[in-house]
Amino acid sequence: MRYVVILMLLLIVGSLFSGLYFVMHDEAGSKRAVKALAVRVGLSVALFLVLIASYYFGFIPGRVGG
Repeated sequence: MRYVVILMLLLIVGSLFSGLYFVMHDEAGSKRAVKALAVRVGLSVALFLVLIASYYFGFIPGRVGG
């Protein structure tokens, strides 16, 4: 589970930097930065849902003790 989360975070950061690159180097009116932002948002939502599902199904233990 840990490796899935780390991989998702790396993909999110990679999408963030690709969006930055597209904003800095593309011509006006290019849609590549918007697509990179959409991919980043989608990956972030997917990571959030994976974490919630993992907690619900017991892959991530809750806090033990007080």
